[in-house]
Amino acid sequence: MTSEDAATGRRPRGRGKSGSAAAESPASRSNPRRELVEKQIMEQATRLFAERGFASTTLQDIADATGLTRPALYHYVANKDELLSRLVSESTETPAALLHHINERTEIGPSEKLRAMAIAIALHQAEGPDRFRLIIRSEAELSDDISRTYEQSRRHVLKEFIRVIEEGIRAGEMRPADPRTAALGIIGMLNWIAWWHQPGNADDDRAVATQLAEMAVQSLAQEVPTSVSPEGPARAIALLRQDLDYLERLLEDTPRPDTNDKRR
Repeated sequence: MTSEDAATGRRPRGRGKSGSAAAESPASRSNPRRELVEKQIMEQATRLFAERGFASTTLQDIADATGLTRPALYHYVANKDELLSRLVSESTETPAALLHHINERTEIGPSEKLRAMAIAIALHQAEGPDRFRLIIRSEAELSDDISRTYEQSRRHVLKEFIRVIEEGIRAGEMRPADPRTAALGIIGMLNWIAWWHQPGNADDDRAVATQLAEMAVQSLAQEVPTSVSPEGPARAIALLRQDLDYLERLLEDTPRPDTNDKRR
């Protein structure tokens, strides 16, 4: 066994079937050393892709940053596309699944769901901003398969936010705003963390996430909540005004019929 093999966990070749069987054993697949090196590779690839872009980063750059030789790097990853695919999957599919799980909870109402969802996305961005920046910088260079995965996950995230906002409007906890516009505004605010927040302090990450989540909830909070405003004509009129404002916005967005296309 060479020193490089020892450092990377690579097994010597030419050991017959016994060596092959060992390579496929469950113990080898959960090798802590391998998991640690793979984590380092992913972290350095994320940083370099975010800083330089996908096309301007080579496998040699990633190997140098990780402290491996390029041949040793191939022991963990086949090519750059595989690395980018894994990074995109972790950055987009995981948040979508988490939001869906929150939306399925029945013990909390829409406002608390929105708060929990906003905190989840904010923490995801605050703790690993490079993951989001690398996707933005490399979006034009994504393969068709990776691009489809990315777009699908983005749609899922938007769908979950729209769902909870619609639920909040029906329950009277949120004012009757356009759910899609509101969802896009909240997502944009949360994603922007990746460009200005400095990660590294868990308390700061949590504080930023909590503050932005509260801003998201307050931006949609019912102006005349039932629990605060007493029953009576004044509250009814206030609620009607909000409903009329919402109706006016819907009418403004509705396409008008073409007056030139009339039957004679």
